[in-house]
Amino acid sequence: MNTDENIIKMDMGTLRGDASAKDGVLCLGIESSCDETSAAIVDGNRNILSHIIYSQIPEHQKYGGVVPELAARAHILAIDTVVRQTLAAAGKDISDIDVIAATAGPGLIGGVLIGWMAATGMAQATGKPLVAVNHLEGHALVPRLHAAAADGTDLAAGVEFPYLLMLASGGHCQILLVRGVGQYEQIGQTLDDSAGEAFDKVAKMLGLGYPGGPVVDSRAQSGNPARFKFPRPLCDKPGCDFSFSGIKTAARTMLDKTPAPYCDEFINDFCASFQAAVVDCIVNRLGHAMEDSRVRAAAPRTLVVAGGVAKNSAIRAAMQRLARAHGMTFAAPPLNLCTDNGAMIAWAGIENYRAGKIVRTPVAPRPRWPLTEL
Repeated sequence: MNTDENIIKMDMGTLRGDASAKDGVLCLGIESSCDETSAAIVDGNRNILSHIIYSQIPEHQKYGGVVPELAARAHILAIDTVVRQTLAAAGKDISDIDVIAATAGPGLIGGVLIGWMAATGMAQATGKPLVAVNHLEGHALVPRLHAAAADGTDLAAGVEFPYLLMLASGGHCQILLVRGVGQYEQIGQTLDDSAGEAFDKVAKMLGLGYPGGPVVDSRAQSGNPARFKFPRPLCDKPGCDFSFSGIKTAARTMLDKTPAPYCDEFINDFCASFQAAVVDCIVNRLGHAMEDSRVRAAAPRTLVVAGGVAKNSAIRAAMQRLARAHGMTFAAPPLNLCTDNGAMIAWAGIENYRAGKIVRTPVAPRPRWPLTEL
């Protein structure tokens, strides 16, 4: 494995900030919870000074998904290079950093341990404050670092509390009322599979490769969403919980009746029909959430989507329409801050540091760590 070939230096033209500025607290954030080794330096005024991601996709593509043992090994090989290049890209030394933050869970425990131990070692060696970041809180707070409204307007001050959040990724799918840092009220959650897992599994069934979500989204744009009849689980039920296993099972049943290889028209129509079912479920559950008494009492003005699935164009467009219908602003992070990244961990580190939440006693990384336990 050639580490340098997998390094991605994020396009700083898409990020806010002047790399020469040092306004407010300066945080080095490290993310390693799954298959991305990433680090970033962010300051207290929402400037991203540098951001490096080591992509493990080439290592996992041939297996059709993330292999935990391979992911952990790749994190070990990449972590030093990623941190070193992040500091160099910002023109900073570790002595310039005010606080160090790293993902302490949830995630694949092997990867979490590697990033957390790297951050712990640097904090102990330098005497810098250390923040243990919940990976999901990184996703939940990144819209406050950098987000845009539906019309493309940059929300320079970030999204204000409280807001209603749809957090969707390969491992998680939930609706949260975000009242503040560490203040998350779960309004709905998946009862089985996450939306991201459903996208990846259907892509795998169709032979579209890994990661499958972006490919399904792309193919769906040329397809007929009415050709295949997928179920909409729970959409006729009260409440805000999701269920995606039935959609996934329906996809397998349909494909078993049609022998491969599939023509392009078939794949495009299948992706469009599947994606339409997922979008309908999300819109239905969010509509119920907006009528939830807890949400109505909090009166959030912004509907936000975050997590890897937030890159999906159909989901973003549907949520934009839903927000408009309810008199709310829709906001989402830029695409390069939707998937796992160090910038969201650095920003969550700053928010927690400001709230006085620094590590004072040893912290054990956790493979499971619900937001509601913060």
